[in-house]
Amino acid sequence: MDTILIQITNEKAYKLMEDLEDLQLIRILQKKQTHYEKLSEKYEGKLKSEVAEEMHEYLSKGREEWKDRNT
Repeated sequence: MDTILIQITNEKAYKLMEDLEDLQLIRILQKKQTHYEKLSEKYEGKLKSEVAEEMHEYLSKGREEWKDRNT
């Protein structure tokens, strides 16, 4: 048998997939994720503090340039 990856875009479709599994036509290998981790939590502490500070300064400077440009 082949294994495929699909993306469920509607809750009704997920129910249909479960019904197909009940009929033993397919097997669901990974159940629905109910908890989504915030990106800020997922990537917290991944950058060195020096790099993060440089990025913060760069973004702040860019925001100021755009702010000054519109006045």
